[in-house]
Amino acid sequence: MTQLNILTLPDSRLKTVAKPIEAIDASIKLLAADMLETMYAAPGIGLAATQVNHHVQMVVVDVSEEKDQPLVLINPEIIEKTGVQVHEEGCLSVPGIYAKVKRANEIVVKYQDLAGQQQELVADGLLAVCIQHELDHLKGIVFLDHLSVLKRKLAIKKLAKFSG
Repeated sequence: MTQLNILTLPDSRLKTVAKPIEAIDASIKLLAADMLETMYAAPGIGLAATQVNHHVQMVVVDVSEEKDQPLVLINPEIIEKTGVQVHEEGCLSVPGIYAKVKRANEIVVKYQDLAGQQQELVADGLLAVCIQHELDHLKGIVFLDHLSVLKRKLAIKKLAKFSG
């Protein structure tokens, strides 16, 4: 397994819309393993393929305290959303910046696992936030895009200082 390079703003590749995965082959399984290793090393609780410059619909997440409950979601799609929660989010592609984002409190996501089986997962709380955040990446959206224009400008200014 290899730790992959994580793209950070203002890298325009983060705006790329990911394509569906047609076949779950050895290269996809290796990418999933590399993404998990990269996420744990960062350290983070979620990582989208877009963030490591692979523009396919795959995300990995693990919100467990022990970091021993990895989830790999291939071609994920949220099919139901209920409630509202506001959670402070950060992002491995936007280092040092945190902001409150409004998202659904509970989601139902359908996806394929690494064996190619269709799965459905009901998630709430932090797991729901994490999945929604990562699925945004697959659409070329970063969490700053959910902020008001003023808050986004302030965050980008802070990011420029932080990375400069």
